[in-house]
Parts: sequence; C-alpha cells; structure tokens
Amino acid sequence: MRFGSRIGVDVGSVRIGVARSDPSGLLATPVETVRRGKGDLERIAAIVAEHEAIEVVVGLPTSLSGREGQAAALARRFAADLAARLAPTPVRLFDERLTTVAAQQGLRASGVKAKKQRGVVDQAAAVVLLQDALDSERATDRPPGRPVEPPAAADGPAS
Repeated sequence: MRFGSRIGVDVGSVRIGVARSDPSGLLATPVETVRRGKGDLERIAAIVAEHEAIEVVVGLPTSLSGREGQAAALARRFAADLAARLAPTPVRLFDERLTTVAAQQGLRASGVKAKKQRGVVDQAAAVVLLQDALDSERATDRPPGRPVEPPAAADGPAS
C-alpha cells in the first residue's frame, strides 16, 4: 500500500462530495460538499493541496450491468478537467456502483432522517467510494481504477 493521503470525489450535477483518507490509506472520512459550478475545480484543488494528497479518486457511476450513461460522461469530463487542473497529481476513475445507495443506508442506519441527508449524502457517498478504492488497493497492491488523462488544452474546462 502506497503511503499518502488520497481524496475521493463523488461528482453530481448539483453537488460534489469530497472525502479524504489518512496518510496510511486505511480510513476514509468526509471533508465537505462543494457546490458544482464556477470555482469547484479550484476548491477541490485547494483541498488536495491542504491534505497533501498523492492522488484523487473520482467516482465513475455505471449501471449494474456496467453500462455508462449521462452521469458517467459528466464524471469522465469532470475528472479530465480536474486532472488538467491538478497535474502532476494523478486523478483516477473508480467504479462507484451503488455508493450513494450505500451512503443513504448508512445514514439511515445511524439515525439521520431523510430530510437531513441531502446536506451530507454526497460526502458519505465520497467516503464509500474512497473506502472501496482504498480496500481495492490493499487487496490487489495496485492503484485503484484507471488513470485519467487531462484533455487537450484547446478543449477547455467543462466547469
């Protein structure tokens, strides 16, 4: 297992959940929910710098069958823009099937009412995503998911 903090990012169309790991890569914890739109890449870059992260893991939402839809395309574009912003810090895409469902179940089980979940479910989903990525790396001794290449400079950021 590589040493160093990682940042997990759960990208939505309105909010972005952010989590971080401890430097040993054992445990993911919530950081904050970032509003999607102007300044979101800069805020995430500031979080990455603050925690001296060695990489960022962005969730790639796929269906149970493994097919990708509109949400996956949004996540891929965001990850590419983030990779361009954070270079040389690596950004990786990791399958996040059911992370939001798992996060909602966890919040419900801990007594958080459905109305109150909206503010923290994105962070909880980022925690589930990052913890899954950490567990995957520990089990395989390989970085989780797939590396993201930044877009060509002419493309410009999507955010």
